Amino acid sequence: MSQVLFINKKANMTSFDMCYRLRKVFNTRTIGHTGTLDPMATGVMIILVDKACKANQFLSAAIKEYEAKVKIGYRTDTLDKDGQIVETKHEKKLIRDEVLKTVLSFKKKYVQTPPLTSAIKVSGKKLYEYQRRGIPVDIPKREVEIFDIELLAMGDDWFSFRCVVSSGTYVRSLAFDITQAMGMIGTLEELKRTRIDNVRLEECDDFDEVLKGNFKEHTLYEVLANLYETIDYPNVADIKNGKKIRLNCKDDKVLLVNNGEVLAVYKRKEEDLFACARGLF
Repeated sequence: MSQVLFINKKANMTSFDMCYRLRKVFNTRTIGHTGTLDPMATGVMIILVDKACKANQFLSAAIKEYEAKVKIGYRTDTLDKDGQIVETKHEKKLIRDEVLKTVLSFKKKYVQTPPLTSAIKVSGKKLYEYQRRGIPVDIPKREVEIFDIELLAMGDDWFSFRCVVSSGTYVRSLAFDITQAMGMIGTLEELKRTRIDNVRLEECDDFDEVLKGNFKEHTLYEVLANLYETIDYPNVADIKNGKKIRLNCKDDKVLLVNNGEVLAVYKRKEEDLFACARGLF
């Protein structure tokens, strides 16, 4: 079995719980996803079943789009509403021009500090493990890119925005950074992922319907062909035997297919010589 599902994640459940429940639907332990969503978040999840999990590493780097709502005046230890409040502050009423200018200023590359409650590893342990045990740790910063961002709506003490971001961007950190740039503190209260690369929310099946067996199956070709240069390669045996091959193409990684069937991702070794990065058959 090699299936791909587009699912609209419900709030108040973890990505792990979602995959655990899907194991029973597909009668397999091999279920994966291409990007975690926090329990409070909703929206697009790409679920991989059995052999499709081989492609996970090639899908996790896709750009993502979110809609977020931020409440000013308090901060939690997780930077979202599910955490413990660690700071409160009386803030002035938000002014639209100031919020708009600050939000738009984040359309750029910048160095972001991930939340302490994230799963980034330091010395073999995830950050949230340090946080749970109260162990001090230096949080590794990372460069992220905000490709697009816009203000959607606002009130006296809240605002919402849409953003298109690079892989590895934490929207709760972005939300906090925006409020800090305005000289305030704030916390992410709502988060919805509306797109993973070319997979949009309106294409996704409702999670409860999937549990009932009502869903649309998708192919690896649908999600990979948009991310990589795609080459129809006639000699399938060469690819299944993992042979190095010569290709005339501009990209350093390519998707090899045959009659619409995904075979492998190959990467450049030297000039026109390519080697198998991962077989997907």
